Amino acid sequence: MSSQAYKRLEQNAQKIMQMWEKRARDEVSASMHQDSLVLQNSLPKYLNQLVDQLSTIRTSAQIATDKIETTRISNQHGHERAGYADYSISQLILEYHILREVIFQVLEEEAPLEIRERDIIIDSIEQAVNDAATQFSKTLRDIQELFMVTLTHDLRGPLNVIKMGTHLTMRRLDRGDTHMNIAAKMLSAIDRLDSMIQNLLDASRLRTGQSLKFEFEECDLDRLLQDVVEDLSFSYGERFVVVSDSEIRSDCSPKEIRRVIENLAINAVKYGAPSTPITFTLQQTENQISLTIHNEGNPIAQDARSILFQQFRRTTSAEDQTGWGLGLFLAKSIIEAHQGTIEVESAKDKGTSFIIKLPKVLL
Repeated sequence: MSSQAYKRLEQNAQKIMQMWEKRARDEVSASMHQDSLVLQNSLPKYLNQLVDQLSTIRTSAQIATDKIETTRISNQHGHERAGYADYSISQLILEYHILREVIFQVLEEEAPLEIRERDIIIDSIEQAVNDAATQFSKTLRDIQELFMVTLTHDLRGPLNVIKMGTHLTMRRLDRGDTHMNIAAKMLSAIDRLDSMIQNLLDASRLRTGQSLKFEFEECDLDRLLQDVVEDLSFSYGERFVVVSDSEIRSDCSPKEIRRVIENLAINAVKYGAPSTPITFTLQQTENQISLTIHNEGNPIAQDARSILFQQFRRTTSAEDQTGWGLGLFLAKSIIEAHQGTIEVESAKDKGTSFIIKLPKVLL
């Protein structure tokens, strides 16, 4: 090329890195805590690759090779940055914007760049930004998942000790002892915490593309529902009503279906009108089973229903309640693993109903 930008880039690579690092330290707050911003030589490698792209007219094969190498270097840069707690994706992108400005500033000190040269530089940096940002997000997600799995695993140990101690304490108390009720509430709180930890573990598995492991067997859903309601009544009082056909059986994982029912019932307690009935309606047709959990109270806003089953998302009305925002996400995942569906109906003066539909026999 007539302006020989590639030669100026090669000769001024060190100057570009120094100028970029100075500006990055002034403008990217996270960089102040780093000894060197040129981690593992990713920037020098990128500039060398850009020299090659500018030096000759590239064939289609060479352009494809350039993209692969740029992606590799950018992935390395994104991976490096994600390892530092101070860096955000916006700061990562800002680093590339500064780099583009510095490259243009240095290269055009002697002569203006040709349009083709500017396009090559802009296209290269845009690709680098996209690749680095994608890798940054992936690495950060992996770090978060590892932290979550480690945290929830480590919490299980002391929690089991507390649970065992509470059970032993209850055995030593007489049924009429006033401390029995306190111990029972402690045990209920422990079970709730254990469920929250399990939700975190399951959500972590689903986010990494793993499937939940279920053990399916023939289930007596009416009996299962009655058992859940009996336990719920112990914690929340006699406000649960069961309307059920008898002898309703299906292939299911009893433990997981129980989790779904408990989650929806506890949500009904949290967000429904206090002291009003919460009704479970279990019915069957020739091929399908339906379970509806209904509570009175204010309806769920129409615009909030789209995020109900998303993980870590909470509606405005739920922001003052405790929890991870994982219950409905996991309930949906569990029901779908049973080849079923879950949906919500909510209207003023009619309350809210969560409707689960399951096949009688899994295919």
